[in-house]
Amino acid sequence: MNYARSADVTRADVDRWLQDYVGAWKTYQREQIEALFAQDVRYRYHPYDEPIEGREAVVQSWLGDGERAGASTRDKPGTYEAAYRAIAIDGGLAVATGSTSYRGRPGGPVERVFDNCFVIRFDRDGKCTEFTEWFIERP
Repeated sequence: MNYARSADVTRADVDRWLQDYVGAWKTYQREQIEALFAQDVRYRYHPYDEPIEGREAVVQSWLGDGERAGASTRDKPGTYEAAYRAIAIDGGLAVATGSTSYRGRPGGPVERVFDNCFVIRFDRDGKCTEFTEWFIERP
């Protein structure tokens, strides 16, 4: 990873990226997903995973087109909500936290809630070059 290409980001920049991240997740539109990530992104669903390398591989993983151990399956529309916000910024590196809730069916009661922590590195264009997620299900 070439960290020399990272640039300073603001809390507003990161919060906007996180909103776009949730928007891309809700639509599963290829162009929205691609817009989030740099060509040479390294993406981890869990901190112990080997990274998924490259934007196209990340897009395929999100869309369920590739086989990746530990990757999430595609969620059904209307069954999830998420909100995340930046809590720490250091140059091009950001830490964000938030929560994700899941319903068994659209409009149904919330059945599962996860608390999330993301570590995200950005390049000078505001694209994510490195992403690692930690999460835990609430009891």
